[in-house]
Amino acid sequence: MKAPHRLFFASVILAGAITTEAPGGPPFKTDDPQPVDFLHWEFYLASAQQFERHDTWATCPHFEVNYGIIPNVQLHLVAPLGYAHAGEGTHYGYSDTELGVKYRFVDETEAAPQVGVFPLVELPTGDENKGLGSGKVQAFIPVWAQKSLGKFTTYAGGGLWYNPGPGQKNWLFTGWEVQYDFSEVVTLGGELYYQTADSEDASPTGGFNFGGFINVNENNHILFSVGESVSRPGTVTGYIGYQLTI
Repeated sequence: MKAPHRLFFASVILAGAITTEAPGGPPFKTDDPQPVDFLHWEFYLASAQQFERHDTWATCPHFEVNYGIIPNVQLHLVAPLGYAHAGEGTHYGYSDTELGVKYRFVDETEAAPQVGVFPLVELPTGDENKGLGSGKVQAFIPVWAQKSLGKFTTYAGGGLWYNPGPGQKNWLFTGWEVQYDFSEVVTLGGELYYQTADSEDASPTGGFNFGGFINVNENNHILFSVGESVSRPGTVTGYIGYQLTI
């Protein structure tokens, strides 16, 4: 996978609603269909990292905002500062901007999961030559589903990334996450994910992440995860963030 696209994959957070009842999305790559409550806000200050044997990519930090504009619909923005160290070059600056809308069209019942869509658009505001962006408008059209059973919650889904440009390929992402509420303060979980090749010279990749959420109180939350690519040995990913809910 080419360096700009490794950065892109590491820095894009498939963000979703995180509440004290059923957190999802960050700190994992897999998202959920649950939008922010009507007229409520989520603010994130976070960093996502990808470490390889000789290269490093990260958001340092990225700022994320989600707003429940109408019932079952949230607006979404991610504004990232990116860090890229590949070979002998090191660069830091503004990366690609992410915009999105999450819409839940099926509510959860005792028998059925909740289901929603979360289309995202990546605007090429970063410098592609420095590994801080893709250089093209990209888009992701996923479908997510979630079901809870007592203190267990699981969500899964995926979709297609539109990835234009010479030598590039549209690619699929899919993931599955399971988590358990150990208390009102601590939730821990893990995910498996897989993506097809995003360029002609790339290979499919997959991996796992373990992480969780610490609810300091009703409005303040700490998020974290760490994982590894099973198809790219030596590649470690991580996420650490603070979330404010209002």
